[in-house]
Amino acid sequence: MRNGFLLRSIGIGVLLLLIAGGVLYLQQTNINRPGNHQGYSPKQPIDFSHQMHAGELEISCNYCHTSVEKSQTAEIPATSTCMNCHKFVSAPWDSVKLEEQRAEEEERDPNLIVSAEIRKIYESAGFDPQSMEYSNTDDAQSIRWTKVHNLPDFVAFEHRRHVTAGVDCQQCHGDVAAMERVEQAKSLSMGWCVNCHRDVNNDLVSGLEKRYASTDCGACHY
Repeated sequence: MRNGFLLRSIGIGVLLLLIAGGVLYLQQTNINRPGNHQGYSPKQPIDFSHQMHAGELEISCNYCHTSVEKSQTAEIPATSTCMNCHKFVSAPWDSVKLEEQRAEEEERDPNLIVSAEIRKIYESAGFDPQSMEYSNTDDAQSIRWTKVHNLPDFVAFEHRRHVTAGVDCQQCHGDVAAMERVEQAKSLSMGWCVNCHRDVNNDLVSGLEKRYASTDCGACHY
């Protein structure tokens, strides 16, 4: 009798430890749970700076995310979009300028400077910066960007409807133009979305005209 009680006690103790360990693991890793990825900022295959492109250079979000006004998704830009500029921009300006100064001092032609991150774009596109030709297109592969803003599969969100209604990108994504590496700035939880719709309906969102934004379950879950 005492052995049976002891075994049951040990079994319950082990089970509680496993549960506690699982909860702690989920809290630390934030894996696959809706609405808990605020602050998520994964390292990307290329260190693309939104602060430089969207902030300093003031490139419109729509230039890279071309489908944001006409599709459910914002679309991740293809390598060809990057090459529109980087076919001619191979390194930061200060690096290029420094090489030009050195070449002038040494009385030689400046060498082509290609930064490590832009070289990754060239490799993805199969582009040779020396000849300015796409010489390795057979080996070209798309850049495998890591998605930052993830919603559960049972949630339907349309960028088109929000953008055409006048919702700024910053409303949901935060001040991306100030981010060196993009992170999820908002919780994107159901409560956060519903509260925004309620505020719009009550004319409480700055910059947006009062309009009807549905708070019906079927608007997002179908």
